[in-house]
Amino acid sequence: MSPPAAGADDRQPGRERGYDPQLIEPRWQERWEEADLFTADDASERPPFYALHMFPYPSGDLHMGHVEAFSLADAVARYQRLRGYEVMNPIGWDSFGLPAENAAIQRGVDPKEWTYANIETHVATMRRLGFAWDWSRRLHTSDPEYYRWTQWIFLQLYCAGWAYRDEALVNWCPSCSTVLANEQVIDGHCERCGAEIVKKPLTQWFFRITEFAQRLLDDMAELEGHWPDRVLTLQRNWIGRTEGAEVTFRVTGPGASPDEAEPIVVYTTRPDTLYGATFFVVAPEHPRAREWARAGGAEEALDEFLDRVRTKSDVEREAAGGEKDGVRLGVAAINPVNGERLPVFAADYVLMGAGTGAIMAVPAHDQRDLDFARAHDLPVRVVVQPEGEAPLDAATMTEAAAGEGTTTNSGPYDGLPWPETKQRLTADLEAQGLGAFAVNYRLRDWLVSRQRFWGAPIPIIHCGGCGLVPVPDEELPVQLPEPHEVDLRPEGESPLATSQDWVRVPCPECGGAATRDTDTMDTFVDSSWYYLRYCSPGRDDVAFDPGDLRRWMPVDQYTGGIEHAILHLLYSRFFTKVLHDLGHVDFVEPFTRLKSQGMVLNQGAAMSKSKGNVVEPKEVVAQYGADTLRATMLFAGPIEDDIDWADVSTSGMHKWLGRFLRLVDDHVVGRDETDASGDDALRRATHRAIAAVGEDFEGFKYNTALAKLMALTNEVGAAVRERGASGQDVEDALAATAIMLSPIAPHVAEEAWHRLGRDGFVAEAGWPSHDPALLVEETVDVPVQVDGKVRGTMTVGTASDEETAVTTARELDNVARHLAEREIVKTIWVPDRMLNFVTKPRE
Repeated sequence: MSPPAAGADDRQPGRERGYDPQLIEPRWQERWEEADLFTADDASERPPFYALHMFPYPSGDLHMGHVEAFSLADAVARYQRLRGYEVMNPIGWDSFGLPAENAAIQRGVDPKEWTYANIETHVATMRRLGFAWDWSRRLHTSDPEYYRWTQWIFLQLYCAGWAYRDEALVNWCPSCSTVLANEQVIDGHCERCGAEIVKKPLTQWFFRITEFAQRLLDDMAELEGHWPDRVLTLQRNWIGRTEGAEVTFRVTGPGASPDEAEPIVVYTTRPDTLYGATFFVVAPEHPRAREWARAGGAEEALDEFLDRVRTKSDVEREAAGGEKDGVRLGVAAINPVNGERLPVFAADYVLMGAGTGAIMAVPAHDQRDLDFARAHDLPVRVVVQPEGEAPLDAATMTEAAAGEGTTTNSGPYDGLPWPETKQRLTADLEAQGLGAFAVNYRLRDWLVSRQRFWGAPIPIIHCGGCGLVPVPDEELPVQLPEPHEVDLRPEGESPLATSQDWVRVPCPECGGAATRDTDTMDTFVDSSWYYLRYCSPGRDDVAFDPGDLRRWMPVDQYTGGIEHAILHLLYSRFFTKVLHDLGHVDFVEPFTRLKSQGMVLNQGAAMSKSKGNVVEPKEVVAQYGADTLRATMLFAGPIEDDIDWADVSTSGMHKWLGRFLRLVDDHVVGRDETDASGDDALRRATHRAIAAVGEDFEGFKYNTALAKLMALTNEVGAAVRERGASGQDVEDALAATAIMLSPIAPHVAEEAWHRLGRDGFVAEAGWPSHDPALLVEETVDVPVQVDGKVRGTMTVGTASDEETAVTTARELDNVARHLAEREIVKTIWVPDRMLNFVTKPRE
């Protein structure tokens, strides 16, 4: 395909020279758009390649982190196009969410208008940077045409039993009037507005992701070697599979007999330490805590304690170290292994969502238990003695011994290694009906309810007679009311609940009076399936077409920030498995390969307007051009590492791009098409660069790829200046450089290709091939040693024999001088690597 505006006159030598990015870049962007160059063809006979980058949130304009991330994504897509693939490289916006709603409240604007205005700002900057998006597949998760299908997927989960409603104690921000995820609570405060969060019981919607916990772990086997190890480790830790035992204690009140005790199950990974339990702890939210406190005369103390706990996030409560707060409930738990009555406490460091919300406390072997025991003057009992160490002193120890050792103070299990005690003790409890082997996961079910306006409404109707009723498919989407129809800052309820005209509807089943669910969905729901929608853009009959998915899915290469290593990727994997089990997709993992880029810093700190260290991409583009900025970001270091803007050289990259175009211009003006002499050294340098840069692109090593392209342009300059080269070898080197540069600096590459008089777009030129024979060095520099010390370096033909090497080496002046008074006892020749003369004094 030829550039529409590139006629014969445009390719005449000398018509345009030099490097003016403000002229060059808009011209090529216009020509790409006119040619519809980057729109993926679903019917193409070329093999498909789905290149996907995590879509952005539209808050303000693009920042430097976006530029690095999108430059990576663009390099991937353009490189695969050069390799002959039909590339789909779509773009969209994760456009629902709390920031837009907060902005609307603070500025008195419509959150929709604010969001879509920011999107258009993004679009303008993206176009100026020349990213090769397939704009025909553009989506916004806040479009009714999109969230209709988000609601449809919700109902798919609901009808399958994987979406349910239950009461939960949540992080509540009274200022934003919404539930916050643990990750959104910083030091007990809302990360958005800074308000102090409180714990609040609410009836919420959940997805049963825990039913998929083991599959989420097992299926990582097919991601090994294709996803970063760090990401896989983070996901495994988040899922948190452990093996242990469920043990039944019995809780009894003051004066009650053991026969009246209530069974309470705890999960422990160390049943071998049961004899070391000296107290029993439950989460403050445990459903039996209040009744036990009432029975033990501690209800008032529990209320005071709960007021203190409500100001802490789950992360703060679970953290090791620091003071552990709690209250004695006045009841006892009977230990099944020895009948000992243990005092029961409610403590802040135990969470209702962890295990069963109740634990046996073994302070000698768990640090948080030890901290609590010391703070409340509770006994400590050692039951595992570490091998090879002095006996632990329970009275003075300040650090728990949480590792391996020999069982002690544990009755019939004394003297056994701890793993054997764990196995035997659990089996004994199982035989008595007091315990069982068990597997547990740290992962909790996904809470998806949000009490805010700017999100996808949950498509459920509440009917007094019929209960929870799904909105019929034909009535989707359940659209949001207009912002002026709701109160965005209601007291204690969702904004949607304030629009009674929207809330009141007839029941789809009985026709009676009913109400809509007034919660909206977590925005992670929107972003957990968007990659499927890109395959079937604009379809109003299905969320995605199975035929389209068979062509494009799974995603061949996913790129994005390490900050999404856990939740977004985990939720996307969960959705894929759900849709697979429901028969909608025929694969179980959405992203075949993953690459995560680092952060962009400035003088060691994240860029922030409050810190005054923000560098705006537009400013750099205005001064140096888009290609300079893109290449600078990818040259700054390994893509997965953080880079510091203070350490990069934008002007240096700009100068090199200009030098490359000047090489092209000088060659076009002075080229001699009749010159058939050739330049072997330049030809070899070109083919070596093609091979090496290709390997770098495969490994995402754009910084070293650029270094090799710089070296190749130096070789071209030397060939022209020093050897007078002007023919085909120079032409081929410059053309190859243009192709290999095009994924990183596409405008300069197109301009160079055009000035060289080549047809079509460089973006479609195909990756250059190399001749393996030209990669073999004809000569090699070999160090020469005398008695192990290097005395010179010789140049010999590759694979030279020992006789040739020895003869050549002895002609070196410094080697001959060190051999003059010596007798050669032995020569050690390692072909192409080293020659050593072993000598002794002459007799």
